[in-house]
Amino acid sequence: MTTHPLRFEIDGMTCAGCAGRAERALNAVPGVIDARVNFAARSALVDAPKTDTGILTDALNAAGFPARLTEQGAPVMAREDTEALEALHRTLLAAALTLPLFATEMGGHLVPALHHAIYETIGQTGFWAVQFVLATLVLAWPGREFFTRGVPALLKRAPDMNSLVALGASAAWGYSTVALFAPALLPAGTEAVYFEAAAVIVTLILLGRWLEARARGKAGSAIHALIGLQPTVAHIQQGDRVRPIDLGLLQAGDILLVKPGERVPVDGHVIEGRSFVDESMLTGEPRPIERAAGDTLTGGTLNGRGALMMEATHVGADTVLARVVELVQQAQGARLPIQSLADRVIAVFVPVVIAIAVAALTVWLLVGPEPTLSFALVAAVSVLIIACPCAMGLATPTSIMVGTGRGAELGVLFRKGEALQRLEEVRLVAFDKTGTLTEGKPELAAMTLAEGATREGVLALAASAEQSSEHPIAQAIVAAALNESVGLQPAESVQAELGHGLQAMIEGCEVLIGTARFMQARGIAVDGLADAAQAMSNRAETPVFVSVSGALQAVLSVTDPIKQTSAPVITALHRSGKQVAMLTGDTKTTAYAIAGDLGIDQVHAQLLPADKQDALTALRKEFGPVAFVGDGINDAPALAQADVGIAVGSGTDVALEAADLVLMSDDLRGVLTALEVSRRTMGNIRQNLFWAFGYNVALIPVAAGLLYPVTGQLLSPMLAAGAMALSSVFVVTNALRLRWIAPMGAEGPE
Repeated sequence: MTTHPLRFEIDGMTCAGCAGRAERALNAVPGVIDARVNFAARSALVDAPKTDTGILTDALNAAGFPARLTEQGAPVMAREDTEALEALHRTLLAAALTLPLFATEMGGHLVPALHHAIYETIGQTGFWAVQFVLATLVLAWPGREFFTRGVPALLKRAPDMNSLVALGASAAWGYSTVALFAPALLPAGTEAVYFEAAAVIVTLILLGRWLEARARGKAGSAIHALIGLQPTVAHIQQGDRVRPIDLGLLQAGDILLVKPGERVPVDGHVIEGRSFVDESMLTGEPRPIERAAGDTLTGGTLNGRGALMMEATHVGADTVLARVVELVQQAQGARLPIQSLADRVIAVFVPVVIAIAVAALTVWLLVGPEPTLSFALVAAVSVLIIACPCAMGLATPTSIMVGTGRGAELGVLFRKGEALQRLEEVRLVAFDKTGTLTEGKPELAAMTLAEGATREGVLALAASAEQSSEHPIAQAIVAAALNESVGLQPAESVQAELGHGLQAMIEGCEVLIGTARFMQARGIAVDGLADAAQAMSNRAETPVFVSVSGALQAVLSVTDPIKQTSAPVITALHRSGKQVAMLTGDTKTTAYAIAGDLGIDQVHAQLLPADKQDALTALRKEFGPVAFVGDGINDAPALAQADVGIAVGSGTDVALEAADLVLMSDDLRGVLTALEVSRRTMGNIRQNLFWAFGYNVALIPVAAGLLYPVTGQLLSPMLAAGAMALSSVFVVTNALRLRWIAPMGAEGPE
């Protein structure tokens, strides 16, 4: 059965318990392989058959959460803005109704003259009646969502945060209403009202939700910024004129004009013009890159002062920017292993809190001082209000949202959110050589000829055989032939043996190009040129043998300059306590020469793609979790095998798809930035979880009255509501600090 990742926007989730119910509802649908609900993003990512979308939305609606299917990468900022605005309106309305109630009740305690004036004017019953009206309006109008959502959840035996607030506020309101209208039902001396507590509880929690909604909007700012990079209009050339066109109408092959200072509308390549293009939004590279005819352009990048004519090659959801947005959203919805503890606690938390509240009520009624009923009510309501698990539910997903979003802004794209946690645990980083530690643009450095061979003849045959290959060494040989104006001939029966060499037929002659092992396996002795090949290897050059019709003709050496950032990055990895390895198909002599220059600890050379997997397995057994950094097709198995596969952005699509993490630039300092994003995000998650758990563990007993024998005071339900609201705001605000993670240089933050 073919499955597709489906994304849903979910309304009505107000706490982590809601997210758990929504997730259970989705996972209960037949055919669903996996469903993950992100409370912080108010979204769900479901792996299920495409035809089941109606059933999935029905399941969410039945659970009390209206949902709709969205396209991958679709913007959600409008919904977040609307949610924050609605929360603000409810908060302001509740505050307007609560303020006179709070001011008169609490002011009467602080200013006795005010208390006497009120009672002399309208009397106690009249004053309580006014409080009843105001508190009832607060609960029934801006606070009605606590009851419309919380009571059904309670009846379904799946209570959530709304249930706790509904129980606490209605208990305070109900007790006060009885005291006002039927005081004879209460024990003598217990007639008191808590209308202001019920109203203030609702107002403070609504205030907390508004602050949380605003903060969550900032948590998704990276996605919003990426989406905002794409212009809505492009300029298409049709005949002799250029006219504006909606981006959604563009097709591959359209010719577009990118004016100075405009953003590139879609992916394509330059066909005319020259300009510098700022690509920092994708690669993190601060310097603009010169682009001219034949160069690629990426949608969303910023054109400089020159005008460019381009041909569109990828539009809509196929652009790099659309793929980045989609992958970041998938990563932000990830469920990290560290979250499992919080999920298990949240699953049973609300029922346990209700049980504790009932126990507190019972104990105070049995052994509490007079008026026992009032004390019991205050303790029970305070426990219900202060114990909301929202902070626990927000602790992990909010940090993931901000961390992965900031990573994307820095050119570090987490394709899989789980890589955030695994990367922090890595103890060894292994690098491919060609195109990763080196520039990936080899050049022909030297040639040693066998007796009777000529440079032009060897170069012509070798380049003719290699002209269809995309291997960097092949391209170096072909480039040298073209530079020396050596003519190329058609090659037939070309067969490449990955990691070893290539054979082809040229004008009836069998041409072999490859390693010494490749030649020897075909009965061709290389002894005559072995010393020359060894000297090349000693210079960190890669020797390549060439034979024609079974006779050895020459050994060529190809050199690939080491990237300027390779040595500083490896030094920085050592400073952070990590081991470094190099896995390469190159000869041992060449590999060890480069490793010596760079200070690499472990070297595994002459490896085939499958051998790299075996090498990673061995390194994992010796050192622990490993990351592998590579860029080529032959790196894909190793990228998939590693605990964290890191593909550099200049690599092939195959490598990028196999990786857990993509560096949008080929600058290896991105590895350091990725490690920093992982370290800071995981530290932030632990801080949030510590606060969320510690807050509840410490304050639930206080709310129940544990400190009353020492202080003679119970925690006010109003203070409990304020503390609960602030706990969620604290967690989200703490996560927002990740927005300031700086890109890492070899010496630290840049």
